[in-house]
Amino acid sequence: MSDVRPEMGEERLRAHPTFSEATGTWMRIGLLSFGGPAGQIALMHKVLVDQKRWIDEATFLLALNFCTLLPGPEAMQLATYTGWRLHGTRGGLTAGLLFVVPGAVVILTIAALYASFGSLPLVVGVFEGIKAAVLAIVVEALLRIAKRALMSPIDWLIAALSFVAIFFLKVPFPLIVLAAALTGLLRAAGVAHEDTQSWRTPSPVRLASTVKTVALWLSIWILPLVAVALIFGFDHVLTHLAFFFSKLAIVTFGGAYAVLAYMAQDVVDTYGWLKPGEMLDGLGLAETTPGPLILVTEFVGFIAGARHGGAPAFLFGLSGAAVALWATFAPCFLWIFAGAPYVEWLKSVPRLRSALAAITAAVVGVIFNLSLWFALHVFFRARHEVIMGPLRFEMPSAASLDPVAVGLAALAAVLLFVVRAGIVTTLGVSALVSLVLSLAS
Repeated sequence: MSDVRPEMGEERLRAHPTFSEATGTWMRIGLLSFGGPAGQIALMHKVLVDQKRWIDEATFLLALNFCTLLPGPEAMQLATYTGWRLHGTRGGLTAGLLFVVPGAVVILTIAALYASFGSLPLVVGVFEGIKAAVLAIVVEALLRIAKRALMSPIDWLIAALSFVAIFFLKVPFPLIVLAAALTGLLRAAGVAHEDTQSWRTPSPVRLASTVKTVALWLSIWILPLVAVALIFGFDHVLTHLAFFFSKLAIVTFGGAYAVLAYMAQDVVDTYGWLKPGEMLDGLGLAETTPGPLILVTEFVGFIAGARHGGAPAFLFGLSGAAVALWATFAPCFLWIFAGAPYVEWLKSVPRLRSALAAITAAVVGVIFNLSLWFALHVFFRARHEVIMGPLRFEMPSAASLDPVAVGLAALAAVLLFVVRAGIVTTLGVSALVSLVLSLAS
């Protein structure tokens, strides 16, 4: 019996949304995008696939596969791709910007207050409650995606091996995808013959059009940063920020988690922009506020600009934050607008369906890895790395278990799975309870 199955998610989609309706939804997603990539992917799946039905399961997972292979924040790029698919370039811009802007405003506000007053325990306490609630949202989405994506024992095996490879062996995600794709092609080798012309399905986009898109967005990304260097000089902190975060935008394969250690070391040791404790505070704020985790670059940019840019410090802080944001996120639009037209084409080539199904199964394992990583960081305040031959993984310290976080996550689980409360209600209740507990402690 053939393992090449029809596309998932062929359920009837709702009518194409208007641009204003989509914009309101992107704003809502941007405001609620807590929990790093695992939480953000879960949120978008719940809203776009289950509630709105603007995109089917197969296309969502295919786009997720594509975005995870790109440098930069995969969840933000997934939103950009979906916006592009619904309303073209303006839809992609709107979705991508609204995914980032709410979190960027929060980080900017907190960075300015942090630069003046230091850590803000009350704010951190509120966001800790939200983070615990997001864990329940992540688990719900993981179960739902796994149920629809893992259709055979081979799919389950691919997902399990994918998780083991990335969690225990630290295998880069692109290699996992390549192995899954080869497995899928081998699985399809013995099935019924397909017309050989299917391999020659023409691309829907001319190469010249792609080259124009790349040239346009490369200019949008680079030229403003070159202007910064010409205005302030090549030795100014703003120029250093522009170069550093542009370089970072190119090498952040595997999402923000893959590059945070490298970034933190350079920011503290090489450039001396922040102290080690301040870098940890920035990471903590980025983890618990809405938007991509890589928004920590904005925090770094503000502190670096305010301290080393000159007077007035606040304006140079704003400039540093703006440079960091531009260098980090402008390339994301380049990758998506250049590559997005080819995503649907991949799905239209019949012989690739088995490979894409295997990749989808592998992505389930990767999402489980992100979910477990997130749970370890929510429930435990201390972790250490265990090395056993080729195996390397994080082990939590049992003594550092946070009972408040466990209780908040349990409360959120009851709200989601038993009460069937919405995301907004779940996050709001968890934040309120966490605030009360913070004030009482």
